[in-house]
Amino acid sequence: MLTDITIGQYVHGDSVVHVLDPRIKIIITIILITSLFLIGNFWGFAIFLSFNLVVIKISNLPFKKVLKGLKPIVFLVLLTVILHIFMTRGGEVLFQWKFIRIESEGLYTGTFMASRILLLIMFTSLLTLTTSPLQLTDGIEYILKPLKKIGVPASEISMMMTIALRFIPTLMEEAEKIMKAQKARGADFESGNLIQRAKNLIPLLVPLFISAFRRADELALAMESRCYQGGKKRTRLHIMNINRRDITALILAIALAVVVSFF
Repeated sequence: MLTDITIGQYVHGDSVVHVLDPRIKIIITIILITSLFLIGNFWGFAIFLSFNLVVIKISNLPFKKVLKGLKPIVFLVLLTVILHIFMTRGGEVLFQWKFIRIESEGLYTGTFMASRILLLIMFTSLLTLTTSPLQLTDGIEYILKPLKKIGVPASEISMMMTIALRFIPTLMEEAEKIMKAQKARGADFESGNLIQRAKNLIPLLVPLFISAFRRADELALAMESRCYQGGKKRTRLHIMNINRRDITALILAIALAVVVSFF
């Protein structure tokens, strides 16, 4: 389950989406995520979902991989639906038994919020699946570049954000290995109530934190041995250039954001 998380993973490819300028992809992601929170009904979500499916198709990404990335948030989605069903009041009464009361407004709101969460995770994962960590670093650094004038360390911030994204799947894979190793030694992570399960995870957290600190120390030593200095001017192997294809993608994204915002 933990290894199903797709945020931070990169799938190599040469599709139209892969070769887009990383700065444009980051800006498009920000614009469309903002528009996602402005959508007021399911018709807007349907258009947004259709756009996601088109991007997945032209990116040549395995649809099963994108779909598996939604599995870790199934619990969060179900919890959102359940909370709204039992706590949001209004509309027609659909079911009532003793103190349990389900109304149409609660069901609608829960389904609406769950759809928003699913689309948010799906679209956000497309950015990391089609953009390498190095490209993300360069793109974030360029976008934050104006903030350098007021003393904001844009280079360091972009590097930290990219490393954090990059190590999400690595740490999840490490956690999966530790969990399997402890299960082989008799550990039980599935029985008991919610509080008991949380307590059972404590033996998992200790070796995971140790592994994370060890990886961070190794990464810091590797960067120091290569004389990395984030705030200094550095040359780049690949120079980013915005061409007509990038401008077209940006215009299409803005048009989509405007359209779905009216729904």
